Amino acid sequence: MVKNIEFKRKILDNGLTVIFEKRKTPIVSVSSSVKFGAQYEKESIKGISHFIEHLVFKGTKKRSVTEIPQEIEGKGGIINAFTSEEITAYWNKLPSKYFELGAEISRDLILNPLFEKRALEREKKVILEEIKMYYDNPSSFVVKKIKEMLYEKPFNMFIAGTLETVAGLSRKKIIDLFKAIYSTNNMIFSVVGNVNWDKVLNEARKFPKTNKKINSIPIIPKNSQGIFKRKGIDQAHEVFGFHMPKLNDKNRYAAEIFDSILCGGMSSRLFQEIREKRGLCYALRGNLEQSKDYAYEMIYIGTVKEKINEIKKLILKEIKKLGRLKQRELSEAKERLIGLRQISKEKCDSTMTELLLEEIGGDAENYYKYEDNINKVRLKDVRNLSKLKGYSFVSLVPE
Repeated sequence: MVKNIEFKRKILDNGLTVIFEKRKTPIVSVSSSVKFGAQYEKESIKGISHFIEHLVFKGTKKRSVTEIPQEIEGKGGIINAFTSEEITAYWNKLPSKYFELGAEISRDLILNPLFEKRALEREKKVILEEIKMYYDNPSSFVVKKIKEMLYEKPFNMFIAGTLETVAGLSRKKIIDLFKAIYSTNNMIFSVVGNVNWDKVLNEARKFPKTNKKINSIPIIPKNSQGIFKRKGIDQAHEVFGFHMPKLNDKNRYAAEIFDSILCGGMSSRLFQEIREKRGLCYALRGNLEQSKDYAYEMIYIGTVKEKINEIKKLILKEIKKLGRLKQRELSEAKERLIGLRQISKEKCDSTMTELLLEEIGGDAENYYKYEDNINKVRLKDVRNLSKLKGYSFVSLVPE
């Protein structure tokens, strides 16, 4: 029990990690996830986790490609999946009276995909088009490129892979990796909603016991810059990036506050300085990516070609000014972040995902200590983050 919240975590005899939060609203979110994502992939197979995520929906030993979504959506539910650097998750959300159905389907997806050859080749074409879509979109292009500037290969590659790596993924490679990785000791069964703990355990114990090892691949940070040109665009797109404290760092929460003050929303310093005061852009957004193995901040801005360097200087100036942050601003940022977390808790699927990420980061229960940990952050902790040891930069400009 965590502050009047019924939270449970247990590792079962079959090796499966189970995390659960009880809710009163008659909705439940269920996910079956494997602790393997893009960061564990070699360059030659980059994109294989994302490919498997797509393929499991093309048919299992029990269900066809049509039956998988129909069974959930027919009950008024939602079904989906996602691949990140650290995890591949298969989840659904539906009325809690159908919990057993949601649990069984998520388990079926993660345990029994067919990887039928014709479906595999069709889906490969789909993913190749997805990669082209991100490349053709200027803002997506620079966001992907900043990761290339911040890290060495293979970590710096796009989660979905490249046209070359995906084209080279055969059915044998897919099946071999699936058999080597998708084992219960590498899986998390996460449930948030109006069900009983005993029912959650009953479903979790239906996973067969298997044990496999995941080998890590070094993540090597760097700083670099790149300018790219493209015909047919009118706007310049730029991203400024720098390394930040990881999830297991004592300053992880200071990094969240730093991000919020610098570029978190319309009241942030950069939004006010660059858009409201100077009118140099329309789109401006920041994003803090944090895990136990890496962390970085990236700031995207769409502007005119002639203002790229001016905006870069303004970003550096505002970062430096955070070294003189006032206590009042720190308190306001803490209240903002705590409020945003409370709002996100309203959705059981959001909580389910946050619990998963905290579990991967080291301890799911940290999710419930967020307010206390944010409030513990000292003024000097945030100020110290303004002393950048380096940064990366990428821009895409009209040719």
